[in-house]
Amino acid sequence: MCYELRHMFQFMLAVLAAVRVFVRSRFEHEIRSGVCAHLSIPVGFGLLLTFAATIPAQAPGRDGRSSPQLPDGAGRAVTQKVCGATCHGPEIIMGKGRTRDQWTAVVNAMVGRGAKATEAELMQIAEYLSSHFGPNMVVTSASTGNRPGADAPRASGRGPGPLGAGAADSHVVDDAGAERGKSVYIAECVTCHGVKARGGDSSLPRNQQGADLIRSLVVLRDRYGNGIGPFLAKGHPLQSGQPASSLKTEQLADLAHFLHQKVYNTLRSGTELQIQNVLTGDPKAGEAYFNGAGKCNTCHSPTADLKGIGRKYDPPTIQSKFLFPRAVGFARGGATPVAAKPVTVTVTQSNGEVVEGVLHTLDDFNVALRDSQGNYRSFKITPELKVVKHDPYAMHVILLDQYTDKDMHDIVAYLETLK
Repeated sequence: MCYELRHMFQFMLAVLAAVRVFVRSRFEHEIRSGVCAHLSIPVGFGLLLTFAATIPAQAPGRDGRSSPQLPDGAGRAVTQKVCGATCHGPEIIMGKGRTRDQWTAVVNAMVGRGAKATEAELMQIAEYLSSHFGPNMVVTSASTGNRPGADAPRASGRGPGPLGAGAADSHVVDDAGAERGKSVYIAECVTCHGVKARGGDSSLPRNQQGADLIRSLVVLRDRYGNGIGPFLAKGHPLQSGQPASSLKTEQLADLAHFLHQKVYNTLRSGTELQIQNVLTGDPKAGEAYFNGAGKCNTCHSPTADLKGIGRKYDPPTIQSKFLFPRAVGFARGGATPVAAKPVTVTVTQSNGEVVEGVLHTLDDFNVALRDSQGNYRSFKITPELKVVKHDPYAMHVILLDQYTDKDMHDIVAYLETLK
C-alpha cells in the first residue's frame, strides 16, 4: 500500500511539473501582461486532477505489472507490518530463495538496520520467509534448453546477493545444469583453475596456473554461456587437448551454470561460507571462565536459566546467542526459544514523579517509553530530567572487548555440555 501511494504521489508531482512547463510556455505573454495570471494555478490544478483521475486504483510495479503480493500463510501479516510498512515492498523479499539459516541472518541484519519487532515476531517472520521462499523457489524453464524461458519464475530486477544485491539480470542457476557443468569442468578445466575455480596452485607449471574464475570479468558478465563461449572459441586450451570449439552449446551453458553457482557460493549467504564446526574449545576451561574471570555465574546458572541450553540450541546458535543475546536463533526440535529481555528505562521528572517502562527511543533530545499499561510516554531531555537506562545485556557488550578467541570457543564448548 505504501509503495502504491508513493508511486501515485510521484506520478502526480511529475504531472504537475509538466503542467507548469506547459502553462508557462503556452501563456507566457498573457501571464506577463497580467491578463491570464489568474489562470496559471487553476488551469494547472485542473489538468493535474484530470490526469490523476486516470491513475488506476492499484499502482503498477516497475515492470508495468501490478505489485507482487506475499503469499498467504502464518506470519504474512507480521512480515508485512515489520518489513513492508515503511522499509520496502514485497518485491525485495520475493524472487530469491534462501535456507532457514540464511533468512535468519537476513532478519538479524534488518534488526541491525533499525527494524522494530519483538523476538517472537522476528522468529515468526524468519519462519514464514523460510517456509515460503526456500532455496529451491527460483527454478528455470526447459523451454529454451538451459536458459529460463519467458514464462520462467525467475527473479525480475533482482540480484543473487543478500536482499537482491547484484546485477538485475543476474544469471539464474539451474542446479541440474550446474551438476552437468561440473563434469565438464573436471574434464577440461580443473587442472589449471583448481577445484574451487579460484585459480591454479602456485606449485604448478606457470602455463597451468589458471586465472581465478570467481573474480573473472568474463564469468561475471556471462549469461548462460554468451560470454564464456566466445572467449573459449578464440582458442583457449582445454586440459584434454581438444579444441575449445569442440564444446557444444549445451555444454557451455552447463559450464556457465556451474561457474555462476561457484560465484554465488562465495557470497556471504553461499553454502561454502556456512558455519562449520565451532566446537573446538575446552569445556573445562569454559566452565572455569564462566565461574571465574567472566563472572557469568553472577547472572546465569547452569541449573536455572541455562539448564538444557545444549539440548535446545545447536553450537553455532549458542555462540551467536551468548555473544549477541538479542540475535534471532531457532531452537532444536521446535523447542521454545529463550525470549530476549527488553531494555527498560526509569525517568524521574523535576516534580519527583517517576515513570518506568520499556525503552522506545532515547537520544540527545527526547526519551520515549511504553509503561506497564502499554501507554506511550515521551519526555524532552532537560537538565532537571533524570534518565536511567537498564540494559540486561550491558555486560555482554562490555565482554565483547575482553573475550579472546579461546575464551569464546571454550564457553561454547562448555554451554553445549549443558544438556
